[in-house]
Amino acid sequence: MRPTLVLLANHATRILLITLVGGFLALALARLAPGFGVDEREFDARLSEDTRAAIRQSHDSERNIFHFYFTWLSGLAHGELGVSPSLNQPVRLLLAERLPVTMKLLAWGLLVGWGMGFGLAVPLAFVRGCAYELGANAFATLFLCIPAAVLALFFLLTRSPSALVVGLVIFPKVFRYARTLLRQTAMLPHVLTARAKGLSGIRIFLWHYLSPAAPQWLALLAVSLSLALSAAVPVEVVCDLPGIGQLAWKAAMARDMYLLVCLTGIVTLATVMTKSAVELLGEFCRVRI
Repeated sequence: MRPTLVLLANHATRILLITLVGGFLALALARLAPGFGVDEREFDARLSEDTRAAIRQSHDSERNIFHFYFTWLSGLAHGELGVSPSLNQPVRLLLAERLPVTMKLLAWGLLVGWGMGFGLAVPLAFVRGCAYELGANAFATLFLCIPAAVLALFFLLTRSPSALVVGLVIFPKVFRYARTLLRQTAMLPHVLTARAKGLSGIRIFLWHYLSPAAPQWLALLAVSLSLALSAAVPVEVVCDLPGIGQLAWKAAMARDMYLLVCLTGIVTLATVMTKSAVELLGEFCRVRI
């Protein structure tokens, strides 16, 4: 019991530290980026010098990133995420409106990507050196070479479901890894023994292919989620989907510090939590197996 609690505490500490560091690094990159502190409203010729000075003064609190980050963390402890200067809305409301859109996009993308990748890889575990293998490899390589933004533009012009773009970004990685893992598993002694005993193909696949490699499949799922999150940004921007990815793009373009630190924290937290959950589940699977 005690080793389990220590393991959970170590993972929780790592998640917290990485999330805090990720948020601070996002602020540092935004602060050091060219054009920081310049507001497009200053270029309005109708404004007086006093108004321009007031606009510049409104950015003074963002110049010291250490003070800004500490103030933001203090507000976070009280449930306040700040107000977005670029969109003039509370960050909490923006996240509540846009997070479901991105979650739905990611869910469909993972479903499509895993369905295509795993579905094409399974036959290759039993059949080799055929036209199917050549066609499947060529198909996966094609989508591996096409940027997500190009795919999103094509799907926008053809009015196809944008969730398919995320799936097509994930699919080549899932296919290549699943193909390799299944082939390696096929040559293991327990699989050869099961075949020699005359067990059915479905039983061998479920109990001797998939179950022993559960930690590797979970690791692939974590990588797929990271790929889906990175693909969500160009997909939502090009297809004009009001999700977290589009919000991150707008925040980066506007140097919106409140949005940047929140969105970076969310993405970092989701990625690290998924990785930790996969490691814990993989350890549990190894113990059970």
